[in-house]
Amino acid sequence: MLFLILSVICSVTVGVIFKISRKYDVNAYQIVASNYIFALILCYGFFSPDLRIVTADSPWILYISIGILLPSVFLFLVASIKHIGIVKTDAAQRLSLFIPILAAWFIFKEDFNSLKIIALLIGFPAILFILSKPSQTTENKWIYPTVVLLGFGTIDILFKQIALHTSLPYTTSLIIIFGIALLIMAAVVTYQLIFNKLELQLKNLIFGSLVGAFNFGNILFYLKAHQEFSQNPSTVFAGMNMGVIILGSLVGIIIFKEKLTKLNYFGLFLALIAIILIVFSQMQ
Repeated sequence: MLFLILSVICSVTVGVIFKISRKYDVNAYQIVASNYIFALILCYGFFSPDLRIVTADSPWILYISIGILLPSVFLFLVASIKHIGIVKTDAAQRLSLFIPILAAWFIFKEDFNSLKIIALLIGFPAILFILSKPSQTTENKWIYPTVVLLGFGTIDILFKQIALHTSLPYTTSLIIIFGIALLIMAAVVTYQLIFNKLELQLKNLIFGSLVGAFNFGNILFYLKAHQEFSQNPSTVFAGMNMGVIILGSLVGIIIFKEKLTKLNYFGLFLALIAIILIVFSQMQ
């Protein structure tokens, strides 16, 4: 259970770091790029993958697709935290689990039980309630959490496809994906340095190293939690998603004084109910 708690803390901490970084006039692109540098170093140091087993027959289309999507969605996550806060962003990220569930139903023709259908029926209004804003708000920022939700949902589907390629260890695939994501962000940062006359700044590297460390911690502890609960993976699934929504909400409301409406609170409650139903449906 300790590994699961640590994974939840690492996941929420990434959002906290981005929230704090706003005060220092940082460059999000440099932070995300350096995040992948440190995540790669830690992944290689802890998992010591054998990259020689990677061949031309490896799922490169999946690798490249995720490598492009990851930093892109990450940048939308940064914007979402900036514009609507940690509470709603974390909830949107966790509710992205409904995307692969819908894909399993409509694309992969997986049989659905009644609990999973009820969870979906509860989950969609939960998303609407969580992302709803007071009518007097002059500028609607719902696009950011929406992209986070759809983006991470799509990434989840692609990662599940990678898991089917058992000839390669998951951690080896992860390092390749991080490497592609780093190349993408390095190209973006280089463009800014040359054409926008921006400079590399130490503060961006520092925040990026923190994000990379906690990003890696999230992955490491999540994998260890699955090893610990190998006979009951639904425990990890539920604990991770519910834990992030609950802890993210507490941090956003108590520490950062984020304002939520009654509809937002009701949406969070529905989201937890939907996740619980999904877990029970997996156990049937």
